[in-house]
Amino acid sequence: MKRLGISLYPGKSNENEDIQYIEKAHQYGFTRIFTNLLQLTDENKATLLPVIEKTIRYAKNLNFEIFIDVAPRTFKVLGIEPNDLSFFNDLGVDGIRLDEGIGAKETSDMTYNPYGIKIELNMSVMNHYIDNVMDFEPNRACLVGCHNFYPHRYAGISEAFFLEGSKKFKKYGLRTAAFVSSKVADFGPWPVTEGLPTLEDHRGLPVTTQAQHLWATGLIDDVIISNCYPSEAELEILSRLINEPITFDAKLFDEISDLEKKIAIEEPHFYRGDVSEYMIRSTQSRVKYKNESFPAHHTVAIKRGDILIDNEEYGQYKGELQIALKPMLNTGKVNVIGRIEPHDLPLLNYLKPWAHFKFNIKEKD
Repeated sequence: MKRLGISLYPGKSNENEDIQYIEKAHQYGFTRIFTNLLQLTDENKATLLPVIEKTIRYAKNLNFEIFIDVAPRTFKVLGIEPNDLSFFNDLGVDGIRLDEGIGAKETSDMTYNPYGIKIELNMSVMNHYIDNVMDFEPNRACLVGCHNFYPHRYAGISEAFFLEGSKKFKKYGLRTAAFVSSKVADFGPWPVTEGLPTLEDHRGLPVTTQAQHLWATGLIDDVIISNCYPSEAELEILSRLINEPITFDAKLFDEISDLEKKIAIEEPHFYRGDVSEYMIRSTQSRVKYKNESFPAHHTVAIKRGDILIDNEEYGQYKGELQIALKPMLNTGKVNVIGRIEPHDLPLLNYLKPWAHFKFNIKEKD
């Protein structure tokens, strides 16, 4: 089950703004909160912990699930042992994220804590830690994984690394999470603010593209906005897309017919099962509108990401909608009616045969 989350950084943020953010996220169906204790010190804990606890209490009243990031030094500052999670139970969190490992056997033992607190492991570290933890037969109901985020430009993980690390967790049937970065939010937990994505390729992209990519891999359950504060528009569109098929941001050209526009926007589309390496075919429109006219126009050379409708010159194929996967020769039988936005072109790699898809038509610049 896919879920959406936000991040909060008490001590760096305004308490009232955090409360308003929690309420707005709840309104749009977000159910998870990430926060952290990595910046906790002996000097600031007396002032920071009450703020964190107040925020957590408020969020729990709205049924948010809350995970808090910790490291071995956090336990030292708090004066507690990793095998005693009573502090976190009293704090009101549902899970603790171990930014750094503390030993495979110790981690497995933590999943049997009497409070049912989930132990979340760092998925952005390529080693055998998760395999070693599984050797000690942890309580899988209390074991989950979450990737890192990266405020430093070019420091985010690669797609190949992300896929390899995520598969390690999914092979054990564990719930997973990763971060996306708002384009309008301006702070996170650290002074550097160059965005906070998990994947470097996501930096600077619309939050919708980032989230859809994560979901399309089939390897991520929870998508969390990492920086504060995203726009209401970003919250709203993510709340819609979580239950939608892959939806491509696209523009339609001025000269297309009303029928072609209707087919692109209103008709349901799915990727025909007999796969071509050149195009994604959605064929039901040619059946529904077989008696309609599709005059030839804008029969230009075809590029990857172009949205196509076969015209009268293609006989029984007229009215069929396609998405180009690679450049093709246009012999005058294909109307190029629009184009997928460049930031969403990578999503074409994840659209599977028989999967439904949609277009989100963007206003012209």
